Amino acid sequence: MHPKFQTPEAAVSLIKSGDRVFLHGSAATPSFLVEKLAERKDELKHVEIVSISTFGEMPLANPEMTESFFFNSLFVSQNIRSAANSSNGGYIPVFLSEIGQLFRRKILLLDVAIIHVSPPDAHGYCSLGVSVDIAKAAVDSAKIIIAQVNENMPRTHGDGHIHFSKFDAAVYVNEPLHEIDYTSKIGQCEIQIGQHIASLIEDRSTLQLGIGAIPDAVLQQLHQHKDLGIHTEMFSNGVIRLLESGAITNKFKKKHAGKILTSFAAGTNELYNFIHDNPLFSFQEATYVNDSAVIRKNPKMVSINSCIEIDLTGQVCADSIGSFQYSGVGGQMDFMRGAALSEGGKPILALGSVTKKGQSKIVPFLKEGAGVVTTRAHVHYVVTEFGVAYLYGKNLRQRAESLRDIAHPDHRENLDQAIFERFGKKII
Repeated sequence: MHPKFQTPEAAVSLIKSGDRVFLHGSAATPSFLVEKLAERKDELKHVEIVSISTFGEMPLANPEMTESFFFNSLFVSQNIRSAANSSNGGYIPVFLSEIGQLFRRKILLLDVAIIHVSPPDAHGYCSLGVSVDIAKAAVDSAKIIIAQVNENMPRTHGDGHIHFSKFDAAVYVNEPLHEIDYTSKIGQCEIQIGQHIASLIEDRSTLQLGIGAIPDAVLQQLHQHKDLGIHTEMFSNGVIRLLESGAITNKFKKKHAGKILTSFAAGTNELYNFIHDNPLFSFQEATYVNDSAVIRKNPKMVSINSCIEIDLTGQVCADSIGSFQYSGVGGQMDFMRGAALSEGGKPILALGSVTKKGQSKIVPFLKEGAGVVTTRAHVHYVVTEFGVAYLYGKNLRQRAESLRDIAHPDHRENLDQAIFERFGKKII
């Protein structure tokens, strides 16, 4: 075995108190090494953890770890939400497209990067697999690289190849990747939203879809479309079915024609097996995939994103519930702007009209402390299960009336009253 393969205890011993440590994210979260690092809690003090969304258990965020580990998150996921909203956590608002710059320009100087890769090939190259996104920039920037090498990590094509010689330590594991599946969460609301969005998508469009029940519901409605392309920061299992239907050909993309361009993927083992050594998929850094100058070059670019709430003027909160940090800025603005600048492009915001508690997500004013991820000047299409509101070119009152019309019927009277109080009696 190569001498750089070490015991997990020896590998994580390279981390010192006060270090800033990058953790590979999403389905590539290196959970085995995270557990081993957590075992050093009595030895380490004030280790700063930097990551985007991570999957699975996160023992480093447990209350008893307060003195040892601090989360300075670039995107808040469920497993660190409590820590991120406590004195033992922080959140950095930043576009996904710009995180690589934080590392490379040493604005966030990385001491260590813990990554999750495939075994080396005959030439010594490992693959970052399902998550190239910001991990490639972290590898290029960190002083020390610790690799969790996993037989189950698919080898993906693109820019995620790292030579084994670059690692300071490597630990071999044979564990399944983290899996997610939103299919069971698709209900009537999501189906109706999917149908409305499908009606907006023309043949030969290029799509960006996030993760969740709504994006999967949209994909289910597109099997009769022709010559669709994919340029997206991430994708899940729904793309497989659409490929099998023949709806996706990528023929009419201007950038990476014939390929699906992405920066990471998250789904089930079916997806991971599908993308393994599959040249149809090109996994590139988020700095490139999410660059609006690149996105806009694809004609009929359609960006589909979701949000937590939207006010009557079109201001979009997608990362917090009031001042409670729920997620992050991510790539929403990167693709909203890229689609808006594309010839024939359509930036779309999709949301169910009410919360689980029946509260309207279309509101007169955002909650106090809420973050505005997408400004009202960037919003074109808003879709709920009750229809489509087109806001582009409309004044504030016209926007408010359009949004009221796609709100849940139980809340339209209150929204109408809010419109009257803000804008007065309608003259014309």
